Amino acid sequence: MSPCLDPLLQDLIEHTIERLDLFEQALTHRSVGSHNNERLEFLGDALLGFVIADKLLQQFPMANEGDLSRARAALVKEESLAAQARALNLGHYLRLGSGELRTGGYARDSILADAFEALLGAVYLDQGFPAAEKLIAKLFAAPLAQVATHLPGKDPKTRLQEWLQAQHRELPEYAVVDVSGKQHDQQFAVRCRLLDSGQETVGLGTSRRRAEQQAATQMLTAMNGGNET
Repeated sequence: MSPCLDPLLQDLIEHTIERLDLFEQALTHRSVGSHNNERLEFLGDALLGFVIADKLLQQFPMANEGDLSRARAALVKEESLAAQARALNLGHYLRLGSGELRTGGYARDSILADAFEALLGAVYLDQGFPAAEKLIAKLFAAPLAQVATHLPGKDPKTRLQEWLQAQHRELPEYAVVDVSGKQHDQQFAVRCRLLDSGQETVGLGTSRRRAEQQAATQMLTAMNGGNET
């Protein structure tokens, strides 16, 4: 095991590593030999699927089975896991056979995604389920918050706030910019403004609260490239 890997593992797991051999195996591609990460990848895949399903079930009580399945598939697809692996710089630590090294296997989505899942399997075997669950929750906090902009269960203002918090951005500012109509039939216009970018939307409603929710909905739509949430 390369000693430069130790700080990465300690930072990820926040506990003393007991079995470094597991993590070496997790980062060893099958092109190296029979002692590779395929079995750990199998374990990590099942573990990740369960934890993500559990988080989605808890976070979105109003979502149906189809919505939950699509959200889980988006979170654990190969492209998403490869992005997680790149964020951890796992390609730098991979052990690959000469053929994979020549063809740039350290940057290939399939190899990176498998290594990421194998790493989760190693954490589970070394530290137990609570540590593995905590790590997955930490790494997938931002992706889960992004899912919140697409699934039902929380109002638009809450979803917008959670999305911004996951991105470490400032919370939005809401202000009434106009009130029209008679006392019994008023129309409110509320501006939602992102303090860090200056981006604004305006929502209309028969109450301030409804106008705020409409403005938040428009902001979520704007941040998702014009797609409705």
